[in-house]
Amino acid sequence: MIVSGRGVTAVLGPTNTGKTHYAIERMVAHETGIIGLPLRLLAREVYTRLVERVGQHNVALITGEEKITPHMARFSVCTVEAMPRETRASFVAIDEVQLAGDLERGHIFTDRVLHLRGRDETLLLGAGTMKPILEQMLPGIHVIERSRLSQLFYSGSKKITRLPERTAIVAFSADEVYAIAELIRRQRGGAAVVLGALSPRTRNAQVALYQEGDVEYLVATDAIGMGLNLDVDHVAFAQDRKFDGFQFRNLNPAELAQIAGRAGRHLRDGTFGVTGRVDPFDEELVERIETHQFDPVKVLQWRTTRFDYSSLQSLRLSLEAVPPIGGLTRALPAVDQQALEHLSRYPDIRELATTPQRVEKLWEACALPDYRRITPAQHADLISTLYADLVRRGTVNEDFMADQVRRADRTDGEIDTLSARIAQIRTWTYVSNRPGWLADPTHWQEKTREIEDRLSDALHERLTKRFVDRRTSVLMKRLRENAMLEAEISVNGDVFVEGHHVGQLAGFRFTLVSGTEGPDAKAVQAAAQKALALEFEARAARLHAAGNGDLALGSDGTVRWLGDPVARLAASDHIMRPRVILLSDEQLTGNARDHVAARIERFVNHHIATVLKPLDDLSRAEDLQGLAKGLAFQLVENLGVLFRRDVADDVKSLDQDGRASMRKHGIRFGAYHIFMPALLKPAPAELITLLWALKNDGLDKPGYGDLIPVLAAGRTSVVTDPSYERTFYKLAGFRFLGKRAVRIDILERLADLIRPLLQWKPGTPRPDGAYDGRRFTATTAMLSILGATPDDMEEILKGLGYRADSVTAEEAAAFLAA
Repeated sequence: MIVSGRGVTAVLGPTNTGKTHYAIERMVAHETGIIGLPLRLLAREVYTRLVERVGQHNVALITGEEKITPHMARFSVCTVEAMPRETRASFVAIDEVQLAGDLERGHIFTDRVLHLRGRDETLLLGAGTMKPILEQMLPGIHVIERSRLSQLFYSGSKKITRLPERTAIVAFSADEVYAIAELIRRQRGGAAVVLGALSPRTRNAQVALYQEGDVEYLVATDAIGMGLNLDVDHVAFAQDRKFDGFQFRNLNPAELAQIAGRAGRHLRDGTFGVTGRVDPFDEELVERIETHQFDPVKVLQWRTTRFDYSSLQSLRLSLEAVPPIGGLTRALPAVDQQALEHLSRYPDIRELATTPQRVEKLWEACALPDYRRITPAQHADLISTLYADLVRRGTVNEDFMADQVRRADRTDGEIDTLSARIAQIRTWTYVSNRPGWLADPTHWQEKTREIEDRLSDALHERLTKRFVDRRTSVLMKRLRENAMLEAEISVNGDVFVEGHHVGQLAGFRFTLVSGTEGPDAKAVQAAAQKALALEFEARAARLHAAGNGDLALGSDGTVRWLGDPVARLAASDHIMRPRVILLSDEQLTGNARDHVAARIERFVNHHIATVLKPLDDLSRAEDLQGLAKGLAFQLVENLGVLFRRDVADDVKSLDQDGRASMRKHGIRFGAYHIFMPALLKPAPAELITLLWALKNDGLDKPGYGDLIPVLAAGRTSVVTDPSYERTFYKLAGFRFLGKRAVRIDILERLADLIRPLLQWKPGTPRPDGAYDGRRFTATTAMLSILGATPDDMEEILKGLGYRADSVTAEEAAAFLAA
């Protein structure tokens, strides 16, 4: 079999060489023409372009699932599978002819390349790797080699979240595509997705999202490698292995280049690279892709077109025919041949396929595509049902078809569910377009098309909802247009730019939400700052006029206004007058800042003066003289508590008038302490501890965060922790006594119980617990006020300087009997 190449022109070259555009220009120059394309989606794109050129009435669209055939249309746009084997058209073009080497579909392309011709002109469009085999198979063919209009450069490896805008990220499984799209949505606002399994309508809608700038990223399979015109600057490979229908394998350099070539458009250069999930390309591979140097295609897939329909067995044998010439290799069994092999084992099929006409009808039924990607046996069962109807009834049982169509006619469910229904309805769309298969094909063509459109729209809506943050996409689009962005702030501090939540204003500090990063972050922040400038002025005025009830001071030294932090305290020269440091952005300036600072300082001073009023009054007391004034000064310096032993000489020297003047200020002279009982309450104790911590860098010292809430909760004694700062116990009004710390006023009550026992003399009524005037025993009353056990009591008394004595049994018995 020798096939002449005379009258055939091959236009070969890498992507972005204008081959398809050239074919369209050549076709419209003829009276009639037909062009075959590898994808239904691409056929739709070329159909639209032709309609714009010559009018809708002059263009037909023919695919396995769709037929738009205006009366007397001059031009036909087809998928390669839907191209006729013979035509009287003046012009014929076949795109992406390198697919003749594809294991699944290659034999279809090979047949059209070898046999389908235009009366006046035939164009074969494809990769430069096809030149040697075409010259071998079609002697006399004229080859035009075209160079890429722009250059392609390798840019190495980047994390997915670091990829530039206008990037197509390529993976080879739906799960991987969805996972990457989800990551892009969280980090960068959203992505469109393109998979071969999507219906053309859904893919078109997703591509439109990207093309129109609603999203800046496209996550796709190698479906984008087949001539789709996309505004892509960079192609990133997230995988470099795929399942080719028979096995998982690495993509070869030519396949990688076909996909990478989507980057750049017309005269604009493009880049390609990998994500962190793929090993970086080696230098040799990079050079081959950048310079378009690939191994030539050596063989084309082939399957006979001379089918023997005399019997089922004869048909099967004819499919085993070997190629008649070199350069061709017999194709592996495709879906239709696999279905035939299954059906030939069905007894009822063998009983029906008894004439050449019926065998031919069976082979026609086997051409039903497996859109659902089910097992060969399940696919064969469906074909068996259809074939039985075609033989016995003449047409497919429309009740059966109606039931199947009805099951698919639902738009609820998520992405996978809708994808499965689309695959199901595409099966019945194909059936409705088979000549002679249905009694009322027009009705079913319209119905299945309408259902597929609705399912496709629903799937597009689910994909967009899942993988696109609409508000972010609108914001990014406005940024690209250099538009003036509108910003607003809600009552709870949420900051919106163009309706998109970009950050939170807490008090006078603005924080961008996570994910707002990259070059667009500055524009977003700038737009937000315009609104913040006015808001800061308004907030400053409201804070200046706010009541003390709107402000609060926390145990961490933070001042909050209506719950938001606005300042923190720091140490100053005077422990009772800490310094106020505003927590604000630099946009709070001038009078507004001064008003805020002054109001917070007034609140802090008022809060300290109110909570620590006894101490504040004591610091200002003018009625104290001499030793009383000196003791008062020491008491203020020590925040309300002095160990009596530390000032014993001063206390002894203090006369009764001095003591009385100090008692008027709420000072108590106890056995162990000089203190102010009013400061032992939780609120004063907590504030005193904070003031000391500020002065002594104690906020981070052991015990502050854990101990103070316990001590300030009104407990009379607690188990001590030796790792904590001891000073905190004293500041909170507790005396550290070994294993336990006891509140100071409780210790003084204990002293009141012990004192009469030590003063008892024999011959007088003996109080409970008195022993001999020098010793005493712990009583139930003592244990009760301390909330302690006898063992605890021993530790506490030892901490106060008492010594435990042992007594003889006789002494104990005598004491108890007395």
